[in-house]
Amino acid sequence: MVRSSVRGEGMRRPRAGGPGGEDGVHEQDGGRTDAAGDGPAGSADGGHGGGHRRRGRAHPPRRRRRILRWSATVLAVLILGTAGAGYLYYQHLNGNIKKDDLNLGDNKVPEPTPNAAGQTPLNILLIGSDARDTKENQKLGGAKETFGGTPLADVQMLLHLSADRSNMSVISMPRDTLLQIPKCTDPDTDHVYPASNGRTMANQSLGRGGPGCTVATWQELTGIHIDHFMMVDFSGVVSMADAVGGVPVCVDANILSRDSKGHGSGLKLKKGTHPVKGKQALQWLRTRYGFEDGSDLARAKAQHMYMNSMVRELRENATMSSPNKMRKLAEKATKALTVDPGLGTVKKLYDLSNELRKVEPKHITMTTMPNRYVGARVEPTDGAQKLFRLVRDDVSLDGTAKKKKDEEKLSDDPAAADGEIGVRVQNGTRTETLAPASGRATTVAQLLVGKGFTLATPDSSAAPVQETTVVRYPSADLEGDAQRVAKSLGIPLSSVKKSGEVSSVTLVVGADWREGTTYKKPKDDKADDALLDSADALNGAEEKCMHVNPGFTWS
Repeated sequence: MVRSSVRGEGMRRPRAGGPGGEDGVHEQDGGRTDAAGDGPAGSADGGHGGGHRRRGRAHPPRRRRRILRWSATVLAVLILGTAGAGYLYYQHLNGNIKKDDLNLGDNKVPEPTPNAAGQTPLNILLIGSDARDTKENQKLGGAKETFGGTPLADVQMLLHLSADRSNMSVISMPRDTLLQIPKCTDPDTDHVYPASNGRTMANQSLGRGGPGCTVATWQELTGIHIDHFMMVDFSGVVSMADAVGGVPVCVDANILSRDSKGHGSGLKLKKGTHPVKGKQALQWLRTRYGFEDGSDLARAKAQHMYMNSMVRELRENATMSSPNKMRKLAEKATKALTVDPGLGTVKKLYDLSNELRKVEPKHITMTTMPNRYVGARVEPTDGAQKLFRLVRDDVSLDGTAKKKKDEEKLSDDPAAADGEIGVRVQNGTRTETLAPASGRATTVAQLLVGKGFTLATPDSSAAPVQETTVVRYPSADLEGDAQRVAKSLGIPLSSVKKSGEVSSVTLVVGADWREGTTYKKPKDDKADDALLDSADALNGAEEKCMHVNPGFTWS
């Protein structure tokens, strides 16, 4: 699995700059207008930098015509469908796939520690680009003057596949989230985009060198190591929905997404469940006028429903095993797809699809990053950081927020006598804002000696940064010893991890234990459950109907 920014062999994405536009709908974000009536958008810092970036001048609402937003939900097809095409037209399909560098930022996030079985989670950033770089995308995108305009990352979803492949979580970030975009370097031109001066809209990251800057932005915000990205354009939405024969969606009343001023996607459906494809699929994915409160958050919820339905359709629709249908799907999908080099062949996508297929829909959870309004925009809340912590800790977001039971099982390997277990103790209490707590390794080592672990010694040769206290061991024959050490200190067994970075049982005192001689367990899972309830999580097995705003019904 490639994690570096090595150049790919495939086609590169187009580069250009300019305004956006659309027929029939007005949406504003990142310098474009939108039917949501969001008001002026663009950088909160007024805009700066060079290359393809827009000028900071704000435009009045509804001035520019602009494509309605669509969703990375189509990537469910790309992941589960395209890769499933196997080796049909293998070399030809490989040539269709465009590749781009994974991370354009300077800061890297450490990879997660493997679990007891040596497995690690997989994190993939799904990006929906509004690029108008082909005639087909321009036709879907809108006004002629927008051809070749700077693309925006209008849809951003983090897909987290658990280490044991038992569950999957998908977290959406609203496109108008205000945050700091880090310094990014365009790999094609070497142009350096400085870090944003203050907060700017998250969707502008794509125009600062490419999808690798969007990856860097997510890693800075979440602290989550991202292994891959997958990006798809407008034409991918239409072609994928057509290729699968339509995606069933449901509304609880007749809907027409169009107000008296002509704002809206134009989606028109009767109450009930209907398969949507082509432009109608686009309309569903971009609709905000008519769904619930008309916000971008309501649109994200509709996108989650679509993605869940598409995954179920791919699993249940036997016709997708037809060679002709799969060939058509593979051809269109690979042409619409941009990935990092680590996913740059059909074989790599096929391998990924096999990993993702291990998860049953009932163990797929989709949610939106907790946020609050700041004017017409949103910003992450403390709840967002708690949600990101759950992902970093590989906790399932299925509504119980509990560690997987197999991680809590006692090892089959019996522990040695306490006095025969060698333990290294490291001080990992440093954080982004706090210096290491002085003497923690020595204090905890002495605590272990007092409990009978006479071979415990402080290790000052390393100063790791560890959010929560962890006990690591190098091989299965030391798992029982590591669990014995954890149990003696009241550390949960879920914090005992196998690691190739240690040569003996190693206790890393984390930032959650900066003082005292009694380890306090993390807050119980009820707090995490409450967080997920507030995040309006949607289970992949649920078939729900989108609520229609009474002002947008028809008879």
